[in-house]
Amino acid sequence: MSSKKYSTYITTDQLSERIHYTARTIRNELLDACLIEGKHYIRPFGRRKILFIWEAIESDMLNIAHDSLAIAYDKPMEVVNHG
Repeated sequence: MSSKKYSTYITTDQLSERIHYTARTIRNELLDACLIEGKHYIRPFGRRKILFIWEAIESDMLNIAHDSLAIAYDKPMEVVNHG
């Protein structure tokens, strides 16, 4: 049995449903700012159509969320005196 890992390729509309951003926001704001060609998406056969690599996107979203929580809990609590 092969242990080869397969990627899940999804369209912009499918990604939109999964991450709750509009397809337009994904294309205009996230593409190339947060989502990197070759890592998070490909253009099959050099065409205009974009296919997103779900596992790479999900992994980065979870890592960023985890890092943000680590930073938040690493900072000392500020004591506020209302007295």
